[in-house]
Amino acid sequence: MSHKKKILQCVPNFSEGKDLQKIEKIVDAFRGKEGVKLLDYSRDEDHNRAVVTVVGEPQPLKNAVIEAIGIAIEVIDMTKHEGQHPRMGAVDVVPFIPITNVSMTEAVELAKEVAEEASKKYNLPIYLYEKAASTPERENLAQVRKGQFEGMAEKVKQPDWHPDFGPKEIHPTAGVTAVGARMPLVAYNVNLDTDRLEIADKIAKNVRHMSGGLRYCKGIGVELKDRGIVQVSMNMTDYTKTALYRVFELIRIEAKRYGVNVIGSEVIGSVPMEALVDTAAYYLGLEDFSMEQVLEARLME
Repeated sequence: MSHKKKILQCVPNFSEGKDLQKIEKIVDAFRGKEGVKLLDYSRDEDHNRAVVTVVGEPQPLKNAVIEAIGIAIEVIDMTKHEGQHPRMGAVDVVPFIPITNVSMTEAVELAKEVAEEASKKYNLPIYLYEKAASTPERENLAQVRKGQFEGMAEKVKQPDWHPDFGPKEIHPTAGVTAVGARMPLVAYNVNLDTDRLEIADKIAKNVRHMSGGLRYCKGIGVELKDRGIVQVSMNMTDYTKTALYRVFELIRIEAKRYGVNVIGSEVIGSVPMEALVDTAAYYLGLEDFSMEQVLEARLME
């Protein structure tokens, strides 16, 4: 197995969604690099944020990410930034995600290396979050980001909230950055044949982990006005432990009590093949089926 390439994904979020030139400049850090592939980048003007999706081998990926952080610090001024999405820095979050032949431990190591080097190079305070977090309070990104850019100047000075790397004061124009490691996230939505949002809300409450549902499921009810229906919109935070078919069936059961049916579901963005194979194996009742039997998975080796 050792000869196989180690591949990680990184999904850095930058606090610029309006100025295309600035976004292109940042994204250029991931172009034309040996061992790094830019998969996608998108911007949202309302959120005033750009999200980049890139995969690569550990070392080249690390170098490209550190370079991109430097460019973002150069071109983004947080004192002038406004947007609907919570944010605390020019480079807001940098999650590393193990994809092929990489353990979560290795992803955490890489996250720590990037945090250490970038903090030194750019005099940037950095928090480690999710699986890389130094304390349980720092695992949840929302907790780390609380207070946002405006409140960070004070927050980093509090003993409980000293950054993991870098100075105990914010970067005057780039704020603070969070670097971490996590499982691949599957954005998964299930549609219902009703326009009553309160039903989707109740179902979401019953299936999400926070209120007693499935361990690796986050969810809310959402209205699809143009289609006249509602959906349970979810982030599956570890598909290897909470399978897609499990949440799909649970929503079906919960919807039944309101006389509501599931009319379809959707995956937003990319999804690991294993998450779909797992679900196919369940519905087909396949016995002892493994990823090794998937032709494309073998070809990719």
